Amino acid sequence: MAVNRRKFLKIGGASILAFGAKPAADALGISPTEWLDEKLGGFTIPETLLHLFRKPAGSVAGEALTAKRWAMVVNVRALDEEIAEACKEACHRVHNVPEIDNPKHEIKWIWQEEYEHVFPGQQHEHVDEALKKLPFLVMCNHCFNPPCCRVCPTKATFKRKKDGIVLMDMHRCIGCRFCMAACPFGARSFNWIIPWPRAGAEEERRFKGKEPPTPDYPTRAKGVVEKCNFCAERLAKGQIPACVEVSQELCKKKGREPALVFGDLEDPDSEVRQLLRLHYTIRRKPELGSHPNVYYIV
Repeated sequence: MAVNRRKFLKIGGASILAFGAKPAADALGISPTEWLDEKLGGFTIPETLLHLFRKPAGSVAGEALTAKRWAMVVNVRALDEEIAEACKEACHRVHNVPEIDNPKHEIKWIWQEEYEHVFPGQQHEHVDEALKKLPFLVMCNHCFNPPCCRVCPTKATFKRKKDGIVLMDMHRCIGCRFCMAACPFGARSFNWIIPWPRAGAEEERRFKGKEPPTPDYPTRAKGVVEKCNFCAERLAKGQIPACVEVSQELCKKKGREPALVFGDLEDPDSEVRQLLRLHYTIRRKPELGSHPNVYYIV
């Protein structure tokens, strides 16, 4: 029976890892699976092998924040323009998201939208006028049932089994944009141009003098898709998402309840679960069955 290269790597790698894991796990008094989960930074063995040579963001093991299913609650009434803009600035800065003037080439990980565009199916003539004027922050919903992952031919976008975050492996992306077509929330952006300067290319000259603000976060190449990753690289270092962090700092200064809260949806004692018990929340386009993990208190 023929065994292709990818299958060979999976079988071989799994065998090596399993062989090495047992004695280490025995010494620590835990199961080999628990030992491997800890060592692989939240990725399963197949996910690790699939991205063996180029690890996506969030794969660095450390004092990581962990959850079974990460989720975010956005308290829209605690938001204002200043907080919403600060969230966008913080996110785009730590992820080297370029500011591009041409809207056709714009890259967005988190941005503001109006109520009628965020919840088009829940519009009616008696909606509170004040609600229509509030800034709604939108991003990838990290759906429990993500349609983008099903259509990706190279598995460049995938849902991390450990915690449900939908990630991108930029090195595997071939730029087919099937994921963009499948996403019902318009949460993905395509790099039509080279986003950051390198010597030589004519189209890069417009960015002359600009440098990525966060050198240790990888920049993307022309022809790949990108989106919010729930700050997987920060979670791996024990930090909450940048947008949540800055919003909570500003809300504290303004004497408000946190506008953005992040936590484990599977933990009944987590802050997100407490908010969901206390408040009526809605999600975007629930009729599509993708089960977004971003909830809105309106």
